[in-house]
Amino acid sequence: MQLRLSDQPLFLVLVAVSALSMLLPALVGLAMEDFLIARSYLYAGLIGIFLCWLIAIARGRRPQGRRNADLVGLLSLLGAYVLIPAYLAIPFHESLKSTTFLNAYVEMVSALTTTGATMFEPGRLHPALELWRAQIGWMGGLLIWVAAAAVLAPLNLGGFEVTWAAAPGSAGGDSDRFTRADILRRVIRVTAQLAPVYLMLTGVLWVLLLINGDTALTALCHAMSTLSTSGISPVGGLSNSDSGIPGEMVVFLFLIFALSRISFTSDTSVSRFGLHLDPELRLGTLIVLGVPLLLFLRHWIAAFEVDAGEDLGLGLRAFWGALFTVMSFLTTTGFESAEWDSAQIWSGLGTPGIVLMGLAIMGGGVATTAGGVKLMRVFALYLNGLTEMQKLVHPNSVSGMGAVARRIGRQGAYHAWIFFMLFAITLATLMLLLALFGQSFESATVLAVSALTTTGPLLTLASEVPIVLGDLGWQAKVVFGAGMVLGRLELLAIIALLNPDLWRD
Repeated sequence: MQLRLSDQPLFLVLVAVSALSMLLPALVGLAMEDFLIARSYLYAGLIGIFLCWLIAIARGRRPQGRRNADLVGLLSLLGAYVLIPAYLAIPFHESLKSTTFLNAYVEMVSALTTTGATMFEPGRLHPALELWRAQIGWMGGLLIWVAAAAVLAPLNLGGFEVTWAAAPGSAGGDSDRFTRADILRRVIRVTAQLAPVYLMLTGVLWVLLLINGDTALTALCHAMSTLSTSGISPVGGLSNSDSGIPGEMVVFLFLIFALSRISFTSDTSVSRFGLHLDPELRLGTLIVLGVPLLLFLRHWIAAFEVDAGEDLGLGLRAFWGALFTVMSFLTTTGFESAEWDSAQIWSGLGTPGIVLMGLAIMGGGVATTAGGVKLMRVFALYLNGLTEMQKLVHPNSVSGMGAVARRIGRQGAYHAWIFFMLFAITLATLMLLLALFGQSFESATVLAVSALTTTGPLLTLASEVPIVLGDLGWQAKVVFGAGMVLGRLELLAIIALLNPDLWRD
């Protein structure tokens, strides 16, 4: 009996892909003669593939029918972030042998949601396990790239509710047929379009980091972490790598893909205005240049006592450190520049955590791997505020919107405000739960922001004393894991699952 991929449930396909991905760390463990890791991943992968094959045979060629594709897509995406990490954690836990399964599960949730928060100190994990973490983060980045177009855009979720014509189906023709197609067909079509781009960009960045002096493993992990904005590193961050400032410059260029989706595809966005008129890129550029400039000028405005005075070289290094770190946290990657300490000394800013958390909350572009509120929603709220102020001065004026503002839907600001309020309520709820389970106010704030914005390195850099995730109680770890899933899927998608209309065939 011939089986077709398009006849199988999306969740089953995702599990099968996860099983296949375990063969890479198995081969790395075998090559490095760590047979425990090789056996753990090989057996888990083969068993997963075998079980998926049995389920596919049992289902036969039975089509999935006319069941609501949007509901299936959302449920599959939720299951991918909640259930698949449990499967991914099995070989990780078996290979490590020195941690609990809950720690391994939270570690895999952190990687798959591209959060990048880790339970383990740099150097503790075997290189094959470090590669596994980066690989899962990279796969999670591709998953959200694909899911944005195939699942979230047709439902006007994930930031698409702000734009007027971003989702497939708004222009008719082939787009309408795309939204009516089965969910797995959508996923296959979008994956065929985006996966080669994602793979090519990762490969190019890997080669460039190798050229600049990184080892093969470090360069590959950092390349995967940059494209997925997971911030996962086998050496404790980009600042500890051998590539130095040239490597940071290369990574900086590739972080642009997390500011706007139209920087790498036009499948879900109105791109006829060009990159130079894209509101997300323009707002992101303003923030990336404006915040470091303010920190640089603060040396003369409010930090005269800092004895760094007229050293031009130190000033330039400080400016670059601020520029790269701001870009990294705005895209929710979380890499720290090697010159970030120089930037803090130059500006006299002793506690920059609130700045980094604010950048992470703003987030990157809609339908990119970045988390946070998203730049498009921030831009919609800015336009609405600007319009209201103009009405106060000229209540009877009539003005055009302009090419850039026409990207925003008629109810875009209203939807953006609703999301912002939901984000704030969710943040407050997570903080209360974490405080209930023994965390201080500062730690609860950093943990909640880190989870909801999928920016794991905030745990190390946003507070005076780094937060050790492994030291939390099991209740706090569960809350943190749930926060990462909410931050990746966004609360609007969870609320959409409660809509009774979505459950009707």
